Amino acid sequence: MKIEHLSKTGGRKKMQQIEESILEQAKKEGIKRFVVGGIIRAKEKVLLLRRKAGEFMTGIYEFPSGRVGGKESLVEALRREVKEETGLKIIRIGEYVNSFDYESSSGEKTRQFNFVVEVENEEIKLNPMEHDDFAWVELTTLRTYKITESVQKILRDFWKDSLK
Repeated sequence: MKIEHLSKTGGRKKMQQIEESILEQAKKEGIKRFVVGGIIRAKEKVLLLRRKAGEFMTGIYEFPSGRVGGKESLVEALRREVKEETGLKIIRIGEYVNSFDYESSSGEKTRQFNFVVEVENEEIKLNPMEHDDFAWVELTTLRTYKITESVQKILRDFWKDSLK
């Protein structure tokens, strides 16, 4: 599913339609907690962040991601989370890749919606409260990192589509 550049005519409306559709489906399935993840690409590599010790899912590499708060839209949450976790500013949201479900640390069934994003070319500044390392991962090195099956599947789908 392709999301148009948000500054193009109709792009914002298209994003709202996609957001409404995927949220409606999740709610029908009884999911009430939503998270967004940003797939940041540099050539054939994708940025993953490692969760620091003592955190939920310690040592796991993940997309820059986080909970959608209050009345926040998925786009607003995605921009905020990527900035908070990496210091990078999103300049374009490209495609909605897919989602996956998991149980949060509080036991809530959660759905993470993952989007391809482009960021300004700046230095990565990790939030030390959440992550202690980052890596630019490619398909051939995927298995050398501690990554959940759900994130691995999203990455394989992303690379399969982007390498066509």
